[in-house]
Amino acid sequence: MKEKINEIKKELSIIFENIKDNTELNNLKVEYLGKNGKITELSKSMKDIANEEKKEIGILINEIREEFNNKYNAMLERINEYNLNKKLESESIDITLPEERIKSGSKHPLMRTKEELEDLFISMGFDIYDGPEIESDEVCFQKLNIPKGHPARDMQDSFYITEEYLLRTQTSTGQVRTMEANIDKGPLRIICPGKTYRRDDDATHSHQFMQMEGLVIDENVSLANLKWTLEQFSKKILGESTKVRFRPSYFPFTEPSVEVDVTCFKCKGKGCPLCKQTGWIEVLGAGMVHPNVLEMCGYDSKKYQGFAFGPGLDRFTMFKYAIPDIRTLYQNDIRFLSEFDRKDSE
Repeated sequence: MKEKINEIKKELSIIFENIKDNTELNNLKVEYLGKNGKITELSKSMKDIANEEKKEIGILINEIREEFNNKYNAMLERINEYNLNKKLESESIDITLPEERIKSGSKHPLMRTKEELEDLFISMGFDIYDGPEIESDEVCFQKLNIPKGHPARDMQDSFYITEEYLLRTQTSTGQVRTMEANIDKGPLRIICPGKTYRRDDDATHSHQFMQMEGLVIDENVSLANLKWTLEQFSKKILGESTKVRFRPSYFPFTEPSVEVDVTCFKCKGKGCPLCKQTGWIEVLGAGMVHPNVLEMCGYDSKKYQGFAFGPGLDRFTMFKYAIPDIRTLYQNDIRFLSEFDRKDSE
């Protein structure tokens, strides 16, 4: 046994000299300390040694195992250090090379418009409500006085998830949720900006678009209050010279209902191809909140009145920045987005 130990000891003095990489080092470990390795076999042979020799032989085997581990760890550290230095040399950075300019992003024009309007309405005493994008049929349609069979409920216009739930088609759902959450059923003044979804996709429509619902509930509220609010809103976005006009329309959740036009931002009302020579551009729908909607949300329609309006933030952003195709807003092209830092600083 002692002869085998001495033989292995001599091998250990030279076997590590020719190791070149981790693979060879691991193979060596298997050869000596593996399941059937040379040093492992020495330990297995201890059962055949006389009891009076076991202590001495055991000490020698432990010493040779410790010697192997020390040499192994030292070689492993040397190889790892060599590999690291070699990698650092190959990945060295030439600091004399000219710099590459990193393109920085900028705030999206939709967010610019949204934040500008939020600041305006907050200054007018409005609160901001952020509702869920997945809504129930009851909140999205029924409580907004949209009966079964109405075209707005058609599967071709809406993205239904189940028979009961769908992606909201309008931020008017914020009306319902806010009125129901208002326990004392007192005055309200809120805006609800957010994403809405419909089955459209062309140059002026998108299957996903940004809308901002506005709602005011109080006593003695009239169309005159609505018109003043929309005038302030339009002048803030499109310029102080902007004028607003109402045209009779129909929406199931407002009565009376109006389509709202503003003077063309391009020709200032003189007439051009953009406004089809009329001098006006339609921008949103609005009206007085229907008594049925008030009653379904717990309000006394004989005591309270309200008005609501729903501008498309995408469309106002297109008007504000003269963007011809709505799909450009959703491409996130950094070249397109960088234009707006200059426009806002002019």
